[in-house]
Amino acid sequence: MLDDATEIHPLFEGAPQTTEFKKLRKRIVRNAREAIELYGMLPNADAPRQKWLVCLSGGKDSYTLLAVLHELQWRGLLPVDLLACNLDQGQPGFPATILPEFLGKMNVPHRIEYQDTYSIVMDKIPKGRTFCALCSRLRRGNLYRIAREEGCSAVVLGHHRDDILETFFMNLFHGGRLATMPPKLLNEEGDLLVLRPLAHVAEVDCERFSAAMNYPIIPCDLCGSQDGLQRQQVKAILDGWEKNAPGRRQIMFKALTNARPSHLLDPKLFDFVRLAPKNQEF
Repeated sequence: MLDDATEIHPLFEGAPQTTEFKKLRKRIVRNAREAIELYGMLPNADAPRQKWLVCLSGGKDSYTLLAVLHELQWRGLLPVDLLACNLDQGQPGFPATILPEFLGKMNVPHRIEYQDTYSIVMDKIPKGRTFCALCSRLRRGNLYRIAREEGCSAVVLGHHRDDILETFFMNLFHGGRLATMPPKLLNEEGDLLVLRPLAHVAEVDCERFSAAMNYPIIPCDLCGSQDGLQRQQVKAILDGWEKNAPGRRQIMFKALTNARPSHLLDPKLFDFVRLAPKNQEF
């Protein structure tokens, strides 16, 4: 990747020139392209040009997402328009000027939306209970509305490989089902796609990338999220497994792409009733 003045998006200006960072950047871009192609995220070649709403929280993952998508667009590999969007949910102490100043400096088309969902969550959720589920639903509803208002065909989120794994184990341990965040999803209304181009990207790569680029990270603790949440507990379990057996996360993630319905127990996915030797009729 050439990084002279004519060959780089402003989001990559000042990028470290070390071999280590170049390998990191190349790996993240390659993994994102892989997911975009594998899960058919791009519109058909003969379809009208589309616009994606790129959701930006100010965390390491969403900055990585924003940079990678603009890198691919800059290289002519992502033939869609991109609109960055931050939903300011009214959390006390939220640094409201950071993202608009950053996005303006980077020449990134964007929309900043203020909706005080924080007060709703605080009113509805009893003290000591987890805020995240209701907060997420309210955020998602607003993002869908914004996408429609802006004429977007997709809402693009920064969930990475580790988010997907953690969600799988949360559903396994607490929900009694085998499910996770899919890389590509059609919303319930059927008018918007939800895309996760970082589905194959490791969290540690997002962390290293955003730190190396010195992006202005906004921590996700402004709402008073409680310690000991289910996701944090699952993350600790996965961290322990990875420490004892490096590479285990990637193996588990690969398993999610290699499901065998005949070797599970869901009769809705596999017709066990009609399974019989060739000489036996039903």
